[in-house]
Amino acid sequence: MEKVEEAAVDQLLGKTVENKQIILKGYIEGIPKESDMELKIGKKLNLDKVPKGSNGLLVKNLYLSCDPFMRGRMRDFTGSYLPPFVPGEVIEGFGVSKVLDSDNPDFKPGDIISGFTGWEEYSLIYNTEQLRKIQADDMPLSYHIGLLGMPGFTAYAGFYEVCTPKKGDYVFVSAASGAVGQLVGQLAKLHGCYVVGCAGTKQKVDILKSKLGFDGAFNYKEEADIDKALKRHFPEGIDIYFDNVGGSILGAALLNMRIHGRIAICGMVSQQSLSNPQGIHNLFQLITKRVKMQGFLQSDYLHLFPRFLKDVSSLYKQGKITYLEDMNEGLESGPSAFVGLFSGRNMGKQVIRVAHH
Repeated sequence: MEKVEEAAVDQLLGKTVENKQIILKGYIEGIPKESDMELKIGKKLNLDKVPKGSNGLLVKNLYLSCDPFMRGRMRDFTGSYLPPFVPGEVIEGFGVSKVLDSDNPDFKPGDIISGFTGWEEYSLIYNTEQLRKIQADDMPLSYHIGLLGMPGFTAYAGFYEVCTPKKGDYVFVSAASGAVGQLVGQLAKLHGCYVVGCAGTKQKVDILKSKLGFDGAFNYKEEADIDKALKRHFPEGIDIYFDNVGGSILGAALLNMRIHGRIAICGMVSQQSLSNPQGIHNLFQLITKRVKMQGFLQSDYLHLFPRFLKDVSSLYKQGKITYLEDMNEGLESGPSAFVGLFSGRNMGKQVIRVAHH
């Protein structure tokens, strides 16, 4: 159990500190590189100055989340569901933070919150409507940007609402050891489904079967023909495909769908860094097999979030689900940790610990 010491907050208030920050140097093409970002010291910050009437918060960031969707904000494109980052300014993402000072009646110093914050040691947050107060319990704080945060809720909403599972369904999950896929597979098993995942290393494949309870798993990098690999694992076809990668794996899955199958389009991480994304093959299967393929955002289902928190917290505390984290220490590790998402270097949810509290 992680406790918040209010005395530690009092010791920080009134101090002027240098604020380390991760800056996006400029818009990028292709796979992100560490050199696309820069660790710099921002202007000194007075830790007891939240502008009055701003409704804002001053926070100390504890954990930051590395998520593939952030890559889409590193290009000059405004047609997405989130605006692009501003070159030369601090990168933003999901985080867990401690409130140091508040001009908002809903939050007080010492509160722990999760939501969008800057990739920096300290942040002023004015968009407080998107923040959620975390109650101290026996769940790790970092889980609130993983299992109990956006990735976990993406898995929950995508599986139950988009995939509409039935007991006995045959379920395939790509990027199955990642932040979303690992939970999708476990929820499917608990629902009475047969589940196979793919991942990019032997170690990940072994963990899918030994720790996460998948019925089967394969290393897609070692398969000369993904279609044949899927036919080997799903001789009767696939009812549900939870797609986190897109590309050739999606094309192969389409060939192996059963009649009235469902495909949830989630991350498409293999396509996010491409200037000319790969086309989707085998779409005619949608007609012949009457397959439903649907893209979604977890924010479409926020009315389900309280139920999700209750359900998934209970399953974790009962030992019915496991959650893997890949923890990196220090804000300076952020660029490397983020870039690693696009080569499959992470094992589980990629998290940066900025500070101990």
